[in-house]
Amino acid sequence: MDVIYGLIPGMILLGLVAVGVLFWAARSGQFDDLEGEAHRILMDDDLPPAKKKAPKQRMPDAEDQE
Repeated sequence: MDVIYGLIPGMILLGLVAVGVLFWAARSGQFDDLEGEAHRILMDDDLPPAKKKAPKQRMPDAEDQE
């Protein structure tokens, strides 16, 4: 029973901290645009495909000199 006297104030304090973090996040704009990023990836212009480079010339190996 003595434990509950410490748990109740601890839970109230933890709840107040959680509410404070929620209000801070709302005021700082964390929840302003929930769907913008999801739509932006679909509407983004695709880049043109990169040109393929010619393979590099390699030096002949000892095995190639027969």
